[in-house]
Amino acid sequence: MLIAIPDVLDAATLAQVRDTIEGAEWIDGNATSGPQAALAKRNRQLPEAAPAARTAGGVILDALGRSPLFVAAALPAKVFPPLFNRYEGGEDFGLHVDNAIRMTRGSDFRIRSDLSATLFLEEPDRYDGGELVIEDQFGVQEVKLPAGHMVLYPASSLHRVAPVTKGTRLASFFWIQSMVRDDGARRILFELDQGVQAVAAAQGQGAAATVRLTGVYHNLLRRWAEV
Repeated sequence: MLIAIPDVLDAATLAQVRDTIEGAEWIDGNATSGPQAALAKRNRQLPEAAPAARTAGGVILDALGRSPLFVAAALPAKVFPPLFNRYEGGEDFGLHVDNAIRMTRGSDFRIRSDLSATLFLEEPDRYDGGELVIEDQFGVQEVKLPAGHMVLYPASSLHRVAPVTKGTRLASFFWIQSMVRDDGARRILFELDQGVQAVAAAQGQGAAATVRLTGVYHNLLRRWAEV
């Protein structure tokens, strides 16, 4: 399931994140690449342990916790600390698939990467190119969202970042281990959740249909979740 999540960061929080990271020291993006990705990757990113990355990442994690759409779509068990990258001057990231397991260096924190996320931090009219191109069961999807918006997609998808030919593409990227490993099951739960919300809005939280559908949702989640 590929889903755009609007307004993860409001204008003030977006400005806070940008102010935190823009003056930091950026390094070769291959610092976190696997062997295959390193052959295709040309960009820069903040070191994982950089104070600016940790501070801005904490702000993003707090914002994710306040996003009902993110929680419903991802059903997160663990979220990898957000990383930050930038592309300019023709830099790109060729076709690749993300590593199945992500680890935080110097710690025992690790996750299974069920979902990948890109949170855009620059307005799309400020740079040319830089589309996130995702190949999934529905074909090729090109994603270039407004600043503060995020795209969530299966980490198993082949994807790439098109060359940035003008301006600078600034983004945060990270991975999520979901309580529900299977993407098809997550899709069913998400669609059911959205249906429950629509029925609740039309008939009320206490309506019999709302209560029954909520029960079905939680019984399916109980069947499929790993916690």
